[in-house]
Amino acid sequence: MGARCSKFSICWFHSHLKASVLESSDLENGGKGEKNAWPSFGEFSLEQLKVATSGFSSDNIVSEHGEKAPNVVYKGKLDNDRWVAVKRFNKFAWPDSRQFLEEAKAVGSLRSERLANLIGCCCEGDERLLVAEFMPNETLAKHLFHWENQPMKWAMRLRVALYLAQALEYCSSKGRALYHDLNAYRILFDNDGNPRLSCFGLMKNSRDGKSYSTNLAFTPPEYLRTGRVTPESVVYSFGTLLLDLMSGKHIPPSHALDLIRGKNFLMLMDSALEGHFSNEDGMELVRLASRCLQYEARERPNAKSLVISLMSVQKEAEVPSHVLMGIPHGTASSKQPLSLTPFGEACMRIDLTAIHEILEKMGYKDDEGIANELSFQMWTSQMQETLNSKKHGDTAFRAKDFATAIDCYTRFIDGGTIVSPTVYARRCLSFLMNDRPQEALGDAMQAQVVSPQWPTALYLQATCLFSLGMEGDAQETLKDGTNLEAKRSKN
Repeated sequence: MGARCSKFSICWFHSHLKASVLESSDLENGGKGEKNAWPSFGEFSLEQLKVATSGFSSDNIVSEHGEKAPNVVYKGKLDNDRWVAVKRFNKFAWPDSRQFLEEAKAVGSLRSERLANLIGCCCEGDERLLVAEFMPNETLAKHLFHWENQPMKWAMRLRVALYLAQALEYCSSKGRALYHDLNAYRILFDNDGNPRLSCFGLMKNSRDGKSYSTNLAFTPPEYLRTGRVTPESVVYSFGTLLLDLMSGKHIPPSHALDLIRGKNFLMLMDSALEGHFSNEDGMELVRLASRCLQYEARERPNAKSLVISLMSVQKEAEVPSHVLMGIPHGTASSKQPLSLTPFGEACMRIDLTAIHEILEKMGYKDDEGIANELSFQMWTSQMQETLNSKKHGDTAFRAKDFATAIDCYTRFIDGGTIVSPTVYARRCLSFLMNDRPQEALGDAMQAQVVSPQWPTALYLQATCLFSLGMEGDAQETLKDGTNLEAKRSKN
């Protein structure tokens, strides 16, 4: 089906797509006839939420976000056996309890199948908590960027785009057009495998806190100028999510727009799709993304027009989401708690001193083939000079003279005669010690290119991502490093 949609097509989608925009009433109150619908918004006591989360146990942490106003999301179980997500704010985030309650109640008045609905809050002393429906089947980021069994199918990507647009359109219609930091970690999958928008993003992380925590390359241009979120800013972020869905990667909008302007949109498409999409659908998403990413906010479409456009490209609408996702119906995907090694723990804490000790003890034992290469090349004067740079770098690294270590390791790397993942790892930490996390990330990624099965490279990437405030990506990378180390220890 192309970009245009006949009257017959609209009727067909109307009958098959559950709670389409044409049936806006179905999106409210949990959907028509939905069993076990949530009660109206209410207040919880701190003691109730302590019991539900086993005393806010670290084992129940689902995610951690925020640099200026840190907050943690826990999985919890209420005494009626309902699973919930409990967001606990930093105690300084909302000093005015009345303002917090007003905001929470406004968001809590919303009810939609397209939202992970807010069902309550807690405001006792300095404590500020939100309680929402728990979504058991992970985030869009997990299924799109870090999939394990199968890449997300094209039909499901189109459905995610539509359902997200419907969520935004519903929120706009209820006077909640502002959504803070819309990204792939804010889209969650329920028991049926349907995507839902987290209601937590409808509130700021604090009264005055940052609204965008992601990399500045993905931030709406007007937010960079004014520091304020507008409805048009949300549409811009929706455009970046369309790029995510097309590419299976988190591509900076400027790079994607260069490809689009050069008529190279096929280079944007996820290779894991193996061509299982129509060019017409791809072109339509490219067109929509380009409109959403316009520099001038007034030139971007509104949520309602996005919904209408996305309805025309839906595929396999009669197939349930859990089938398209490969998720057993009505059950949560298995999620074992992550058991971190001392290295992983140090990365989680961004404990650079502990990481330094680990790297120093580790030495160069994981540099595959380096020793053999050295034995054949020691006699050349160029090689001797290169090795001296590494030797001086190692001496500076041990002495914690990280600026000198960077200079020496850079000379070794620029020499180009030997490639050492350990040198990249050590220069990575040296960059971190000098508050240069972006350059550190580049070295950690280069170490992985040189030695793909080296967990240290992934651990250091996670540290860099934590330092850059990209908590979601950092958590996933930390998990990948932990799993790789466990796999290596079995062999």
